[in-house]
Amino acid sequence: MRERIVYLDHAATTPLDPQVFEAMRPYFTQQPGNPSSIHQLGRAALQAVDDAREQVALVLGCTRRELVFTGGGSEGANLALKGAAFALREAGRGAHLIVSAIEHHAVIHAAAYLQRCGFTLTHLPVTSTGLVRPDDLRAALRPDTALVSVMYANNELGTVQPLAALGAICREADVIFHTDAVQAPGCLPLDVEALNVDLLSLTAHKFYGPKGVGVLYVRRDTPLLPQINGGGQERRRRAGTENVPGIVGLAAALTRAEAGRSAYTARMTLLRDRLIDGLLARIPQSWLNGDREQRLPTNAHLGFACVEGESVLLLLDQAGICASSGSACTSGALEPSHVLLALGLEPDAANGSVRFTLGYSISEAEVDYVLAVLPPMIERLRAVVPCTT
Repeated sequence: MRERIVYLDHAATTPLDPQVFEAMRPYFTQQPGNPSSIHQLGRAALQAVDDAREQVALVLGCTRRELVFTGGGSEGANLALKGAAFALREAGRGAHLIVSAIEHHAVIHAAAYLQRCGFTLTHLPVTSTGLVRPDDLRAALRPDTALVSVMYANNELGTVQPLAALGAICREADVIFHTDAVQAPGCLPLDVEALNVDLLSLTAHKFYGPKGVGVLYVRRDTPLLPQINGGGQERRRRAGTENVPGIVGLAAALTRAEAGRSAYTARMTLLRDRLIDGLLARIPQSWLNGDREQRLPTNAHLGFACVEGESVLLLLDQAGICASSGSACTSGALEPSHVLLALGLEPDAANGSVRFTLGYSISEAEVDYVLAVLPPMIERLRAVVPCTT
């Protein structure tokens, strides 16, 4: 491993904030109680979970009763889609689902599972920059539509959806609306009332918290069947002993992300634009994937003609730069990203794309290091297989 590491893969995971770790530390060793136990250590653990729930509720603008702690973003999305869809069908409220074409695989695969269980499914198209048009959602709604899921900000493109407008359409039609908001904390507002969402899923490790813990917001009176059966934890919506250190860490990280959001987004936007503009200026036949304006301040996703993204990543890694070709959950896959294909890119163009995602540790000097080393890498790769487009 090179001594100099430039970590530009924060959309995949973020490092644990040391202050978040300190908040978690006592619940690994000094306070090991199970929140379901009635003795003093159990009561201390329960109090920690309750306090964390209150902190999360303050950030989301909801009540503590509307929160379900989960094992992460994928579990939260699965609980939201499957739990709501099955409950709504039981109640006779329809069996038609709508998800956007660029959802994370946690949503895409959960929806496909529901389709195998007898639900009908519509994949909502997006524009060439990855935006869902409100009119397209309105046109896709049917009398039997039970649930819509559109992610707040795309994990690959960084494109931010007009979530409040989409949610308002669903509310007017009396349709449950879920959003995968995993990429949003620290970058976008999270008030669930303003966003018009009924279900919102988060995972802590995307905002400098621990891995293996998440939270699902469930608007009061939203039908939801548990997908993990067992004990009565989380108001019987998610069985299993609570991950007390993780829950404490999630709450601490979310609180810190929201408190520092304004300064963080301002700094990240400057660095992001420095990286995007610098690469587009220095590398011929390159382009930006996703919307330039409606975009996360941390995301720079670029395409380079006549190269393979995986080859670029290997050369970057040798130079001590950590980046990605898209979602970390599919980074070992050989097929083009379904997200990039949904934009209308040809497979070769999709395979030549690289995602850089910034975070707290990134400096101007590190951005300039990428600007210095990446253009000659692209030139070297194109010299091996000359560019003909």
